[in-house]
Amino acid sequence: MSSRRYDGRTTTFSPEGRLFQVEYAMEAISHAGTVIGILAKDGVILAAEKKVTGKLFEQDKSSEKIYVLGDNILGGFAGVTSDANTLVNYARNTCQNVLLKYDDDIPVEHLTQYMCDLKQGYTQYGGLRPFGVSILYAGWDAHHSFQLYHSDPSGNYSGWKATCIGSNNGTATSLLKQDYKEGCTTQEAMSLACKVLSKTMDSTALDSEKIEFAHLTLSTRTGKPQPRIFTAEEIDRLLEREGLAKPKDEEDVVAGAGGATDGTAAQAAGSMSGTTGAPSGAGSGTGSGGQAGSGGEGMNLD
Repeated sequence: MSSRRYDGRTTTFSPEGRLFQVEYAMEAISHAGTVIGILAKDGVILAAEKKVTGKLFEQDKSSEKIYVLGDNILGGFAGVTSDANTLVNYARNTCQNVLLKYDDDIPVEHLTQYMCDLKQGYTQYGGLRPFGVSILYAGWDAHHSFQLYHSDPSGNYSGWKATCIGSNNGTATSLLKQDYKEGCTTQEAMSLACKVLSKTMDSTALDSEKIEFAHLTLSTRTGKPQPRIFTAEEIDRLLEREGLAKPKDEEDVVAGAGGATDGTAAQAAGSMSGTTGAPSGAGSGTGSGGQAGSGGEGMNLD
């Protein structure tokens, strides 16, 4: 039986017991940038791919895929950005309400449950559509230490040691299964995240314009959770350490080739000008040619 009779509303089940609008939302997420979460013994790592739409697009300096939700929780989002912005605001309000009421940070799984209750409601009532967003929650609380959870548009959630959402998540999950070691450090987790991103992204040479990094660790001084999103300079240093950064001499070679071309053209123009001036007098012709040639060499040096 055709699915067209059942895919217009989230409140109508197909004969196979499927909600097609929820499945379409999950399909939209599979075309979004990759987000990787890795649980380490001393922290949690989130790494994300930013979709660069074009050279003329002005890149936002703020984070696009990873957000601080609370003092003890980071969130990585894949899917429709406008939906993600709404959920980020809801999550932050929830964290602050719990902090105000109980004077303590919200447990990670409780925030995950609150968010999933909201998302599940949008699959149950008519006139609504599901949120087209999957979320990775990386957090710490005094009950269960470091944790990593994943939720999808249906409102389901699950705990993970390492997982991936977004495009090429099948390949990334296979790599994580192969290389993840339980009890690894945050440094080892960051190395693994860089390796997975280099295999799943279109470009093997990575830079801070294409990826985001964040980690959650405990402060050595206060013992409290410390979420931090990496700056562009820190990401570039990390990629250089892993040997995945874009070679620095690529742009220099291109610029040098362009300068050499301009200089050669200027020298040729000077020679032609000198030759043209020769019949009217040896002195003027030589002077004109020499000046033009000098001009060409000057442009090459600049």
